[in-house]
Amino acid sequence: MSTDTTLLTAEDLEFLSRPLHGFLSVAGGTQPPQPRPVWFEVTAEGTIQFITEPDSLKVRRLRRDPRASIVVAAPVGEREHWVSVVGRATMEVDGAHDLCSRLAARYWDLDDPARARDLAAMLAADQLRVVIHPETVRRYA
Repeated sequence: MSTDTTLLTAEDLEFLSRPLHGFLSVAGGTQPPQPRPVWFEVTAEGTIQFITEPDSLKVRRLRRDPRASIVVAAPVGEREHWVSVVGRATMEVDGAHDLCSRLAARYWDLDDPARARDLAAMLAADQLRVVIHPETVRRYA
């Protein structure tokens, strides 16, 4: 395992560009972390972003305490490989629907009419774009 307290490496960026699920944890005060799987995108600037509903529990918790982490692991059948990113999260109203469209295309076959309808419903709803700004990166490969 290695740690880089500031940056994602080129290998991290390549790994995180795959359509894998990230497991998000946010600070919850006295509550223990409750990781949730999320779609995510790594940006060219080295941040991690995902979408969520503005009234979700994760947003309420992030408004109280912006600390968040995401862990992404290779699927079963591949050599063990994971990346963990810890940092402060910001919530952005701009770009959420564009990100939603990119993520849906990454994770779903949008030629499937049911998935296309699911995406249309997601785009009709209010969404936030949450951005994790890495402070600590750990990895194993």
